[in-house]
Amino acid sequence: MENVSKTTYKGDFAIALQGQIDTANAATVEESIKNLLEGQEVTLLVLDAQNLRYISSAGLRVLLRLLKSGKKLKMVNVSPEVYEILEVTGFSEMITVEKAFREVSIEGCEIIGQGSNGIVYRLDPETIVKVYRNADALEEMQREREISRKAFVLGIPTAIPYDVVRVGDKFGTVFELLNARSITKLILAEPEKLDEYVAVFVDTLKLIHNTAVQPGQLPAMKTVALDWADFLKGHLPDSQQQKLHELISAVPDHDYMLHGDYHSNNVMVQNGEPLLIDMDTLCVGHPVFELASTFNAYVGFGEIDPDVTLRFIKLDRETAHAVWNKLLRLYLNTEDEEYIRSVAEKAMVLGYTRLLRRTIRRESDTDYGKACIAHYKQRLAELLERVDTLVF
Repeated sequence: MENVSKTTYKGDFAIALQGQIDTANAATVEESIKNLLEGQEVTLLVLDAQNLRYISSAGLRVLLRLLKSGKKLKMVNVSPEVYEILEVTGFSEMITVEKAFREVSIEGCEIIGQGSNGIVYRLDPETIVKVYRNADALEEMQREREISRKAFVLGIPTAIPYDVVRVGDKFGTVFELLNARSITKLILAEPEKLDEYVAVFVDTLKLIHNTAVQPGQLPAMKTVALDWADFLKGHLPDSQQQKLHELISAVPDHDYMLHGDYHSNNVMVQNGEPLLIDMDTLCVGHPVFELASTFNAYVGFGEIDPDVTLRFIKLDRETAHAVWNKLLRLYLNTEDEEYIRSVAEKAMVLGYTRLLRRTIRRESDTDYGKACIAHYKQRLAELLERVDTLVF
């Protein structure tokens, strides 16, 4: 069997190593590598070790001579057995080594949550996996991992991933959540405890919003919201679009944390304590931006078709609306109906702005999308008549 062959890695030239490389074939392997490199302008040589079972000291000397020739080496998809050899011999300090990813199957697994970047599955009673929609999501996953660690250090109860895996042609991150259930699941199991679970939900939200972040560590949600408003030029009357932009611009800059996708599928409860998942949307800003996202999850998404709410949040429309209304009262710590309504409307302005942009981009050619767009435009027109500030 040929031990060396030409391949690609992330679209660039690479060399695949197969089987085992030892005294018997090391010289042939070295010659084959030289032949494949002829005519190639390669400063970083990637060696794909996905099918490499073993490499002896003779094979390692081949790598050493490549290094001495001035080549930088990177070995990817390295099995635990080969990685151990590289580590014991010190080669893991001389070249870049990326371990192979464990493969897991999500066939038959329960979906416990999903967002724009991925879907979260329950693998077994002890673990969950977030599968990223983007097939080349390693940098995205690393970013979420770093964000999770930052949040954890700042005192936010965060589930931190401990493993990166392959799920078909996509990547996933694995979390250990022994006997943990989402707040959505708890509400469904014990609807009589709705008030109790919403209280946990809101307490966790307040903890997030009371957490200060060093400037520049997380993206500002206000900047994102201004992009939404700018996108709607030509889709809304000029006066409405201009007022929308002015309202968002006038929101004070905040360095307090926002989750960015806060709903009850993203808050797990383990041994009575909440744990946040899906941290890739973490940002900073005024709480009105968070409330807008949460309004969409419980109300906005399902206004035209209630089944959308059921599919997304896993709660029927009546229960979802009850969660939203109870959340507002607890978060604002008031029974003043006029004040609650005014804050809700501020959040709704941003919520409908986001939904309108999203639907124009994704579903403007469908009958359902057209109905949603007309509805969101009407609601925005009504709200912009009476909302003069987004701040509360």
